[in-house]
Amino acid sequence: MTLVIAFTFAMTANAQTQTWNVDPAHSFLTFSIKHLGISFVEGKFDQYQGTLKMTGEDVMTAKFDFSIDVNSINTGVEARDGHLKSADFFDAAQFGKITFKQTSIKKVKKDQYRLVGDLTIKNVTKSVTFDLVYGGKIDNDGFGNQKVGFQATTTINRFDFGVAYDPTGQAVAKEVNIAVNLEFAKQK
Repeated sequence: MTLVIAFTFAMTANAQTQTWNVDPAHSFLTFSIKHLGISFVEGKFDQYQGTLKMTGEDVMTAKFDFSIDVNSINTGVEARDGHLKSADFFDAAQFGKITFKQTSIKKVKKDQYRLVGDLTIKNVTKSVTFDLVYGGKIDNDGFGNQKVGFQATTTINRFDFGVAYDPTGQAVAKEVNIAVNLEFAKQK
């Protein structure tokens, strides 16, 4: 028994934190928001950077860090995208980045976690909790890369971040649903 405990301790001590970079070709940062109380508008951000630091496959050691280019917002309608970049919404000229920095993670059940972090939009930082699902790890994606995958979802109130166009919330709802599908490649 003592040998097993010593071996387990040695393996844990030798495990190194590794860095993983988001693979933008296989990741998506999307949102949806109710419009006029009858339908939803969906959109995404096309430009972002993210890293994950994790020891082995132990998600409890994960540290997520993201930066999103506000000017890459894409709802499929150029005029709407321009309005979203304006001071009415994100004010991309003054606040060009949205960031997320993890503060904690808690296991809920197998492959499901609560990911908490500081989300900053328009220079306003609030703690946000994501439901996180670990999709797993592969050692070879066909191109010799190790990959891990996650899905994270949450709902935020845009007014909490100073995105207060349409203060009644009747035309553009206050609640924004966020879904993030992430694939990371191990840094070589």
